Amino acid sequence: MNASRPVQRLIVLGSTGSIGVSTLEVVSHFAAMQSAPNAPRFEIVGLAAGKNAAELANQARKFGVKNLAILAADSAAALAGFHNVRCGPNAALKLVQDIARPGDIVVAAMVGFAGLAPTLAAIEIGCTIALANKETLVAAGSLMTAAAKRAGIMLLPVDSEHSGLAQCLRSGEQKEIARVVLTASGGPFRTWSSEHTFNATVEQALNHPTWKMGPKVTIDSATLMNKALEIIEAHWLFDLGADRIDAIVHPQSIVHAMIEYADGSVIAQLSPPDMKLPIQAALCWPQRFEGVAKKLNWNTLRTLDFEQIDHDRFPAIELAKHVIESGGSAGATLNAANEIAVEAFMNHHIRFGDIARIVKDTLHALPTHAITTLADVQAADHNARRHAYSLITPIQNHLPQPAATRPH
Repeated sequence: MNASRPVQRLIVLGSTGSIGVSTLEVVSHFAAMQSAPNAPRFEIVGLAAGKNAAELANQARKFGVKNLAILAADSAAALAGFHNVRCGPNAALKLVQDIARPGDIVVAAMVGFAGLAPTLAAIEIGCTIALANKETLVAAGSLMTAAAKRAGIMLLPVDSEHSGLAQCLRSGEQKEIARVVLTASGGPFRTWSSEHTFNATVEQALNHPTWKMGPKVTIDSATLMNKALEIIEAHWLFDLGADRIDAIVHPQSIVHAMIEYADGSVIAQLSPPDMKLPIQAALCWPQRFEGVAKKLNWNTLRTLDFEQIDHDRFPAIELAKHVIESGGSAGATLNAANEIAVEAFMNHHIRFGDIARIVKDTLHALPTHAITTLADVQAADHNARRHAYSLITPIQNHLPQPAATRPH
């Protein structure tokens, strides 16, 4: 056993999702190489999940984790053999408040607005945050960054694009950046016509060409809203204005981010589309070790293609720029409206093209307010959800009923 490094305590919020599962793979990888000199050592002390209690139980048994949290209380039967289980909508928050210590790493991988309160609590306790939940920064960037500064802790990005930017930034100083460029795969509808894109089915939108992700993130990738959220996240993580953050389509998903410095030099980060690499980069920052992620095969890599984003078909990017320039509650409004619209689309209540329309209409209909407390964010989130819901019913009433639900 390698005893040259102290054991790093780890709490994983969203452990049964794709990021959470990959995080546990990284931890297992390092556990298997403990004889290597100076290898990282991790102890998972807490796990939180949404509703997949059976998988959460399997993870807890495998890693010897005693403290658990499950959002869906009706799924808790699978956790009957565990004693320290928190259930309900505030379960992850309670887990953090009960067991987190200063210096712990909290992997914030819960999907959507639900991840905000436990992540903010972890920051205030003094935990380092490996941030995979971009919605928390989009909705409450000013609160999150201010709290991190007060606590003297780091927000380490787990998104492949922001991880790429953080790695590229080691080549220069923030003040030397002319602009940053995030890449987007283009999703499954990159080459589709406007009409076909607007009327795409749920199954088609979930068929991502390069990444394997959870359903909500996959739909966001298809609308390019995922890239819009990442642009707002980059604004908060790297203190950049909207005019210094760009996005470009890169179908191969090999180049994840680029920084153009003031002298014209461009530094890029390349790796296969495998989330285990940015997860490991965050857990081990700033050091590098032999990893479990896939490596680039230079014998087969032939081309790297780039295309401009079609803003008419994919208006999300321009909405992100608007949010950055508006500030205040605009991020919470955009995020909430998008969550509602994506859920409605996945339930066949609206068309694919309606997602961006609902977000845009909600963003422009509601006034922007200053954000100074968590309650301000929650109020903006509530108002945006209510408005977005009001836009869904008229659309749903004019849609044909899906064949699977038509009465026989």
